[in-house]
Amino acid sequence: MRPESLQFLRNLIETPSPSGFEQPVQRVVRDYVAPYADEVKTDVHGNVIAIKNPGGYPRIMLAGHCDQIGMMIQHITDDGYLYFAAIGGIDPAIMPGIPVIVHNERGSVRGVIGRKPIHLLSAAERDKPRLDISEMFIDIGATDKDEAKAVVDIGDSATFDLHFEDLMGGLVAGPGFDDKVGSFVVMEALRLIGKKKLNCAIYAVSTVQEELGLRGARTAAFSIDPQAGIAVDVTHGSDYPGCDCKKTGECKLKSGPTIARGPNINPVLQQLLQKTAEDKKIPWQPEPEPRATGTDANSMQVSRGGVATALVSIPNRYMHTPVEVVALEDLESAAKLLAETLLKIKTDVDFTPR
Repeated sequence: MRPESLQFLRNLIETPSPSGFEQPVQRVVRDYVAPYADEVKTDVHGNVIAIKNPGGYPRIMLAGHCDQIGMMIQHITDDGYLYFAAIGGIDPAIMPGIPVIVHNERGSVRGVIGRKPIHLLSAAERDKPRLDISEMFIDIGATDKDEAKAVVDIGDSATFDLHFEDLMGGLVAGPGFDDKVGSFVVMEALRLIGKKKLNCAIYAVSTVQEELGLRGARTAAFSIDPQAGIAVDVTHGSDYPGCDCKKTGECKLKSGPTIARGPNINPVLQQLLQKTAEDKKIPWQPEPEPRATGTDANSMQVSRGGVATALVSIPNRYMHTPVEVVALEDLESAAKLLAETLLKIKTDVDFTPR
């Protein structure tokens, strides 16, 4: 991967963006994409919209959400411990013992999610079938409530420890690849298009609050009123021990992004993506989606009078954990797929299924 692009990805992952608190990462997006867009703006919801060839037709919206799952501080005990609620879907089983960071305007505070040691657990506690987030707490090292409140406020957000790890074979690990890779890919697509001739107008959107109900894409799509939209998200990689491909489908890292097919997907746009991948020898994988997807494609599709939507996804292992794993080459392939597809779209394109 190009060094500047890799640094952009690293900056995204190492910058906090829990749903509703995306401002820091959106500053990273704006700074990076500005040289490759004709206009960059931020709407009242917090979506960053990078526009290329605004006078073109049709209007194509690209959507990759920048928000990540996280936590919100709800209570500070007299002893200085922080109790929290989940922002988005977090598996309580992964929480005990992990490092976290609390974020606010004064900076960041490191902490850990503590738990009674196994030596001290009763038999009933050991056999408890499910952990409850409401019983967990963050230890920041404060000695009492006043010391904790000097650095943490009720309503502050928190994230898993923000780290970007290089693994073997071009794989990288860290929290928040769901779906900062989406924001990365749609902005990289603008860079790859550069000064090449475009017929369509591109609205590349780093959307907000996807993890809370696809909220940013809904308002952005209503405002942009696109004729077509392509969402970029992550999908579950199946290439790890114990995965049952009969239930999940087969999806491997380093085999290219997936192109979805199903009722959430416009068949004309889906076929254009597939043909582009084949013509340009871009690796890709099919992804069956028998119902409305839980992605920004869902919101775009039903905006106003309807939008022709497609979904391109990055294979991701261990989703919604602090150690999500993706392949850099899949990100590059996805960005190239979007760029080459957009360059093929003609002014007289008809996305109506026939």
